[in-house]
Amino acid sequence: MGEEATKTEEINFTEVWTTTWETPYIMRLALSAGIGGLLFGYNTGVIAGALLYIKEEFGDVDNKTWLQEIIVSMTVAGAIVGAAIGGWYNDKFGRRMSVLIADVLFLVGALVMVVAHAPWVIILGRLLVGFGVGMASMTSPLYISEMSPARIRGALVSTNGLLITGGQFLSYLINLAFVHTPGTWRWMLGVSAIPAIIQFCLMLTLPESPRWLYRNDRKAESRDILERIYPAEMVEAEIAALKESVLAETADEDIIGHTFSDKLKGALSNPVVRHGLAAGITVQVAQQFVGINTVMYYSPTILQFAGYASNKTAMALALITSGLNAVGSVVSMMFVDRYGRRKLMIVSMFGIISCLVILAAVFNEASNHAPKIDKRDSRNFARNATCPAFAPFTASRAPPSNWNCMKCLRYDCGFCSNGAQEYAPGACVVQSADMKALCHSKGRTFFKDGCPSKFGYLAIVFLGLYIIVYAPGMGTVPWIVNSEIYPLRYRGLAGGIAAVSNWMSNLVVSETFLTLTKAVGSSGTFLLFAGSSAIGLFFIWLLVPETKGLQFEEVEKLLEGGFRPSLLRRTTRENQVETP
Repeated sequence: MGEEATKTEEINFTEVWTTTWETPYIMRLALSAGIGGLLFGYNTGVIAGALLYIKEEFGDVDNKTWLQEIIVSMTVAGAIVGAAIGGWYNDKFGRRMSVLIADVLFLVGALVMVVAHAPWVIILGRLLVGFGVGMASMTSPLYISEMSPARIRGALVSTNGLLITGGQFLSYLINLAFVHTPGTWRWMLGVSAIPAIIQFCLMLTLPESPRWLYRNDRKAESRDILERIYPAEMVEAEIAALKESVLAETADEDIIGHTFSDKLKGALSNPVVRHGLAAGITVQVAQQFVGINTVMYYSPTILQFAGYASNKTAMALALITSGLNAVGSVVSMMFVDRYGRRKLMIVSMFGIISCLVILAAVFNEASNHAPKIDKRDSRNFARNATCPAFAPFTASRAPPSNWNCMKCLRYDCGFCSNGAQEYAPGACVVQSADMKALCHSKGRTFFKDGCPSKFGYLAIVFLGLYIIVYAPGMGTVPWIVNSEIYPLRYRGLAGGIAAVSNWMSNLVVSETFLTLTKAVGSSGTFLLFAGSSAIGLFFIWLLVPETKGLQFEEVEKLLEGGFRPSLLRRTTRENQVETP
């Protein structure tokens, strides 16, 4: 069983629009459930801009990198729990109810953050939102997948990916809209309550997944929904396939049992599930270790590393990367059912690795060519203003040649740029609100996260290219693969396990990014991501089959004997021929 088994008739993207035009109910289902993706994207993206203003209001957050990382990553930590519980909840109570619970969590979390009077309250709100994100991350694509005809399933599940990236783009627009509004970050974080309320109301009017209904002996309801999704001549075939799958599940459960632990043991003892999890977990972990969420969570901060000191400027430029991510999701919808999941991911990974290596080189050059420190300017800037680490050099000794803006920032000091020429030597001073205000009063720019750089525009260009090659492949395809690669009886459980692996990887990356940049610099951090991406590419090639255009039951048969890439199958056959 291998790649040849996956060859199906190519699907024209116009068929998606034809099908949904003839049956608008399908698109209504996909878009309503996809609001969960919008909330997922908004709540993970909004913190990129909100954090800049949270730091201004709470001094502890500004001074403690670990506290910034906790505020950012707490949603991810909550998502791990939400995804883990969501798998069980999906199987027990259904996809629709899981979406409704996620909406309640989004609403409560948003309200908690709006009234936060201390960093720990923000963290609590981010945790509650994270529970909702975790449930939505696996439930929305699963609901859409089970509501979609097989031939356009990939494109419709991609609408969830489009709405995730659309939510991130919206969060950046909202961030910019509230820059000059009192309570900036509170508005930014609180707006997410609106789509949660909208989706809650919409989902009350929509049915449960027909596959879940059939599995729970509600066959009449299941048939009624299938008749609204499929042409009349296809309904009986779809019901027959469901019946076969459910009979197989029932036989398994008679042997395995009904409890969660029994199902888990049964899932891990099932070769189809094991091979599916190997592929599903691989793509989910690889998606995170390319470093995408450092870009989405910290993009304004990364652009400040590249030399754009203004909060507003950094957020406006970050809007470009977020917009490209949304555009890439549209590209994925156009090509995922034409060229296939596996090919899109492999091509995407090659592009990602190339961009990360170039970004590492750009940040390295920016660091090496940072402006020098002007000894006289640093000494005379203001009374007791000189950076303590640089102060000994202001008396008589000349500072070492490696003392530049980057060296100044590594000692937690600030750099006040040269008034006449930003790239000329400037002052290395104490990092404080007073020094920042004094620097600005002299018509100069104060840098504390990055230095003035002639290479800054290259960081924007290659961050944009990185997003362009990421979004159509590794951005949306891992969620599509995980919505269709598991047997129905284990789909909620296995999807939950894979989603947990995604969020755990996300947590590791988002919780360590700022610490890594302090330890090895921006250049070293991007180089580490390039290395982990290369490892991810190898395992995707080794473990992930093509599922384009296949019925769920065909995917199960494809995985029964395990997947092997064509190169390894050829090598095995050659060895067998050579063996006497």
